[in-house]
Amino acid sequence: MNMRNAPVSESDRQEDSVSDLAHRQDTSWAAPSEQGRSVSLLTAADDLVLLLTGGGKRHLLRLQPGRSFHSNLGKIQHSDLIDLPYGTTVYSHLGHAMLMLEPSLDDRMTRIKRNTQIIFPQDAAMIVRRLNLRAGSRVIEAGTGSGALTISLAWAVAPTGRVYSYEIRDDHVQVARNNLEKMGLLQYVDLHSASILEGFRQTNADALVLDLRTPWIFLEQAREALRPGGFFVALVPTTNQVSDLLHGLEKSGFADIIVEEVLVRGYKPVPDRLRPDDTMVGHTVFLTSARPVVDPEDSGRWLSEERKRYAARKILEERIAEEEARRESQPEGKRVPHPKLP
Repeated sequence: MNMRNAPVSESDRQEDSVSDLAHRQDTSWAAPSEQGRSVSLLTAADDLVLLLTGGGKRHLLRLQPGRSFHSNLGKIQHSDLIDLPYGTTVYSHLGHAMLMLEPSLDDRMTRIKRNTQIIFPQDAAMIVRRLNLRAGSRVIEAGTGSGALTISLAWAVAPTGRVYSYEIRDDHVQVARNNLEKMGLLQYVDLHSASILEGFRQTNADALVLDLRTPWIFLEQAREALRPGGFFVALVPTTNQVSDLLHGLEKSGFADIIVEEVLVRGYKPVPDRLRPDDTMVGHTVFLTSARPVVDPEDSGRWLSEERKRYAARKILEERIAEEEARRESQPEGKRVPHPKLP
């Protein structure tokens, strides 16, 4: 059986369509994507492709002539997947159909080798949005891990931008390097096996993200590395960590503070019986974004109205406690009334 095409009754028609496409289009030409990378009209050796099965399983592979892909559905020769347009149905030697597609960013992020917990695609998308990343941006990342978020950052800033990623563990750096190289994104990333306690090597960065257990410890280092008014994001899993981070941001001269979590609910794509998926991913992390102001003393005026009211109430509660202590120390007939709460 021809591994590229449908059974014999359809093979001639498919081969003709592929041939016509090759004649109509110059296959050496590549259409630039929004990020400046190239997407060829037909697959070629060393391309990264996705094979989607009828059961919904997704297999990521790099096309190398002479190699073959094996699964429970059978075997497909890599050479039979070359010089085909994306969106082609291909067949294993057992006759099982698979759809060959260009891998999405989600596919690239979630199918890497990992030795740490990786970030979910929906969180990575929100981080890229809050960091205001685009081609040409310079972004710093602390906490490389397996490189899943690094892949998303590099995808956003390529081809003229740069990602500077810091990780203290050499084994994590090596895993991230291998993953970035496999995804074709290593050329946009500088990996640093170093601590950030003494600060970052870069200054005037457009954006900075902290994927650390205690990000509030490194806020001064972040301020020094960011350009004035740059974009900052930190991600932590618990509310206690968020509270510590918020206190640190208020004291370190950050404004426009936003706390979010991203919840994505999938639906079954059945037009006549549309309903939610049976399961969904709940809480993953809290994302806190902020902007550094030039004068740290000026950040207090940019707190939210609710935060200002709470701060004023806390100040008044302290005054009440002081007055109560003073009142109790006075003789019975000379006690002063309690101050009123707002």
